[in-house]
Amino acid sequence: MTQRTTSILRSLPPQGEAATNLLDTLQRGLAELDAQGLRRVRRTADTACDAHMRVDGRDIVGFASNDYLGLAAHPALVAAFAEGARRYGSGSGGSHLLGGHSRAHATLEEELAAFSGGFSDAPRALYFSTGYMANLAAMTALTGKHATIFSDALNHASLIDGIRLSRANVQVYPHADMAALAARLDASDAETKLIVSDTVFSMDGDIAPLAELVALAERHGAWLVVDDAHGFGVLGPQGRGALAAAALRSPNLIYVGTLGKAAGVAGAFVIAHETVIEWMIQRARSYIFTTAAPPAVAHAVSASLKVIASDEGDARRAHLAALIERTRALLRTTRWQPVDSHTAVQPLVIGSNDATLAAMRSLDAHGLWVPAIRPPTVPVGTSRLRVSLSAAHSFDDLARLEAALIEASDGQTRREAEQPPRSLRSLPPEGAAASLGAARRETAA
Repeated sequence: MTQRTTSILRSLPPQGEAATNLLDTLQRGLAELDAQGLRRVRRTADTACDAHMRVDGRDIVGFASNDYLGLAAHPALVAAFAEGARRYGSGSGGSHLLGGHSRAHATLEEELAAFSGGFSDAPRALYFSTGYMANLAAMTALTGKHATIFSDALNHASLIDGIRLSRANVQVYPHADMAALAARLDASDAETKLIVSDTVFSMDGDIAPLAELVALAERHGAWLVVDDAHGFGVLGPQGRGALAAAALRSPNLIYVGTLGKAAGVAGAFVIAHETVIEWMIQRARSYIFTTAAPPAVAHAVSASLKVIASDEGDARRAHLAALIERTRALLRTTRWQPVDSHTAVQPLVIGSNDATLAAMRSLDAHGLWVPAIRPPTVPVGTSRLRVSLSAAHSFDDLARLEAALIEASDGQTRREAEQPPRSLRSLPPEGAAASLGAARRETAA
């Protein structure tokens, strides 16, 4: 052991003291989150994911999940899951490259490529255990120090984390600003260019300008990676996704979709030219170095694709579309600011963390679960209620939501009216009274 190493070790606190210091630091951090109204809290569902659930021992109407087509408890998917477990067992037993790749996985990848790969002449799909892992794979396996990634400012955290791990140069362009993106592409001489965007933005519900993104990618010889987590199963003919909805085709496209939202199961996938997928199998660490998802999950997803593409799937999408239009109207009856969204993600921007939490609790008192979304998920000052719609909801559910939102909105108006003007809040009681009296006299004069 060198003298320098010995000196460093001696300067460290004893093991028990180090642990105590860490706990103290974490406890202070948690206290700070509480003070700012930013601590996240899990709720425990006692029943299957559905519009009507039992959560923490209470019956509620849920507007929190991403089960957009209401398939998470669909009998056909539940039966397929059970059949898959009987056929393949409860687990895969290994990574995809070391014994864990089953016939169920292989079949699903073929079905996904056929279902949503119409944008490519030679599509191939790769199945992942989660959407986070799929986005990490796309960002890290296809780029590196030689590349520049052009990322929308409101992209999902999984894309942002993948970009950070990629070691590529990063250019963040203002949300959906195609002129700004074009200027950055014009100025870039990177060997590899990758444009990255959500299709449906998860906290605003708006849809990216996909046709313009494709045109810019082709003009600049760039790849375009789109994350269709909130569009797959909902948008386009038979729910084939946002690219199909916009009738877009391009050899420059890489498509990421998730299977735990509208599809009602779990996992994710990447569709691209077969050469891109083969490269990802060789180089995507989040694919290679993890146990494959249970084959029963893949078997259930195959059943989900059949429902999504069926007449029943069309009927569910039509009902969801009607719910979306009704929700857009009812959100405008409150004092708060709805985001102009035509998707199942319907945000209502309130502003402060405290006011948003108060609104959430008011809705909860009426048996409605509408989550409060706060920083760092959204920018400071734009905390919001995020209403997530499902084809399992009814118009009666929306009527309950509207009444509860109006009550919560009126409640905030009353609370604000009862508070003294902000300039008086820091004064002692006698000072506030004197100042308020003077203000009244001045107004009367």
